[in-house]
Amino acid sequence: MDYFTGQYLVWAIVLGGISALSLPLGSLVGLNIRLRPVYISVLQAFGAGALIAALSVELVAPTVLALGDPHSASHGDPHAAFYALIIGAVIGGTLYFLLDQLVNAHGGFLRKTTTSIQYFRLNKKKRQLVLLEKLARCGLLQSLSSEHINTLVKVARPVSWLDGDVVFKEGDKLDELVFILEGHVDGVSVEGIIVERGPGDLLGLALTEMDVTALAKAVARGDVKGVAIAKSDVDRLRALSPEFDQACRDEAREIVDSVRDRVGGVYDRSLQWFDAASTALQTTSEMPDATELQIAREEHSGAPLAIWLGILLDGIPESFVIGAGLLVLLRGAVDLGSITFAQVIPFTLIAGLFLSNFPEALASSANMRLQGWNKGRIFFLWASLMVITAVGAGFGFFVVESLDPTWVVFAEGVAAGAMLTMIAAAMIPEAVLLGSANAVGLSTLVGFLAAISFKLLE
Repeated sequence: MDYFTGQYLVWAIVLGGISALSLPLGSLVGLNIRLRPVYISVLQAFGAGALIAALSVELVAPTVLALGDPHSASHGDPHAAFYALIIGAVIGGTLYFLLDQLVNAHGGFLRKTTTSIQYFRLNKKKRQLVLLEKLARCGLLQSLSSEHINTLVKVARPVSWLDGDVVFKEGDKLDELVFILEGHVDGVSVEGIIVERGPGDLLGLALTEMDVTALAKAVARGDVKGVAIAKSDVDRLRALSPEFDQACRDEAREIVDSVRDRVGGVYDRSLQWFDAASTALQTTSEMPDATELQIAREEHSGAPLAIWLGILLDGIPESFVIGAGLLVLLRGAVDLGSITFAQVIPFTLIAGLFLSNFPEALASSANMRLQGWNKGRIFFLWASLMVITAVGAGFGFFVVESLDPTWVVFAEGVAAGAMLTMIAAAMIPEAVLLGSANAVGLSTLVGFLAAISFKLLE
């Protein structure tokens, strides 16, 4: 039977538009009402629960139940349909992951709080690993155990001098310890004796409990980069680590030695320390500030397009499922000629998509507004996605109409896998980040129950 008629195509487009109507609505709320993060968290979790219900009831359940009751199957051979669903879900989840990584690499990560934080956390860890690799050359730090590495990277701050800059003058109070990472510093005594310090050497305070003043002037030779740790933080590390404290005492007794052996066992120890330190290194999940977000936007010139594509990626599977779901209902109708629009509405699916789209648009719009985006531009982005979702539902209906029933299940599996991966990778983590785990759990449950309750209308 030919199910592809103008009337049914319009039905699919309308259903897609209804499910995505919450995108511009959520955007309006996010742009004009400053909600507390905990409220956004609850809404996100509620939407995630509703979407899980839609996937479970409308996409997965019919195929799974058909295994026990072959006569109820509407997709041909129930076993073939089941395997098609599983394979499709795996492919859908994998495709979503790969495409999401692609758009995030070009600035699409800015569309969500969680992806923004993940991007900055990874970048921060990369910088810290580079720092640790350089600090591993400093024999003194090799006595600092891995459990104190996170304290070290928190208290260490980068310092630099240009060629000819005076690092400190004779008589200056030395209140910090500097590890030279690049370049050289010449210490010139009043007698004119020059002592050179280079990468891996220490500069600044003597490692004692006494206040120390400089006995010679220190001048940068070439560009010098290093890491400085305040005396109070050095004392703190010494208190935390007896091994580091003892190493500081030994270093203080040998501070007059300006040349040290950098090969053999010392080199091996530096590699061992770096491996252990990099394993122990942890990064926090702090939200980047406005300046960091602005820098990220400038570094990714294609960020607006990537953000739009990222959000479109979240919505494509939804629109396809709507068209496919309508076709399945039409195929199951006893009297196709007398069927009405209300009778083919997959209420649980539409409700799940509608309820999940609203908080996603709300949270993302609020996040993009904080980044300095124009309100009109943000709203247009979400409104255009509503139109695309509606058209996509019509396209999905057109495509699956010509497919074998087993391939229809495969297509639904691809969409389900992509959406479930999106829920687990983006919606739930964002909800937990903005609120509390318990509130997220309860809100997810409420959203799930709310969506399946729409089955009463069918």
